[in-house]
Amino acid sequence: MSDPERVSAAREFRAQARDRLIESRLTPNAISMVGLVGNLVSAVLVVEGAFVWAGLAFILGSVMDTLDGRYSRMSGKGTLFGAFLDSTLDRIEEGLVLTAIAWYFADSGDSVAAAACVYTVLGSVMVSYTRARAEALGVECKVGIATRPVRVVILAVGLMFAQGLWLGDFSLLAPAVYVMAVLTTITVFQRVWHVRRALRAEDAERAGSD
Repeated sequence: MSDPERVSAAREFRAQARDRLIESRLTPNAISMVGLVGNLVSAVLVVEGAFVWAGLAFILGSVMDTLDGRYSRMSGKGTLFGAFLDSTLDRIEEGLVLTAIAWYFADSGDSVAAAACVYTVLGSVMVSYTRARAEALGVECKVGIATRPVRVVILAVGLMFAQGLWLGDFSLLAPAVYVMAVLTTITVFQRVWHVRRALRAEDAERAGSD
């Protein structure tokens, strides 16, 4: 089979799989709930100190979080409540895992890292809040470096390499939390500045039209 034929066959397979998935009874909300379960399992595993498994569960849950929105648009099964549920569960899931990590650090006597986890939860919530508040004012606000996918990648790396992943005696969990704390802070300021500029431009346009 030539390369073009392989590409064509792969596309056909994906199309058939997509069509069967759409025709199934699976709903975007069900995918969202699977994501919640994955992150809840990850949080429990963090408390138990099973970081590699916690990282895998977190990745699985986060992949489900990504899929539910895409599946909603692709299948036409999405609802306004589903979109609301998706956004709400995203915040809960990230908070659950970070809370478990804070518990681990506090139990290990690392109060600085534990506090950084709490601050990162605040930063993550503020990243989402600034976007929601901006959009309520009619301003699109997706700017910033610490978007949800970026935070997921950083935290996943931190969890997977919390105990070196058999590569050495080191841990990337605390550094991952510190990086998230810094990046969420920067992102909040980026979004505040973006909204300020957008609203000022809108006010100037209104003043000019008057």
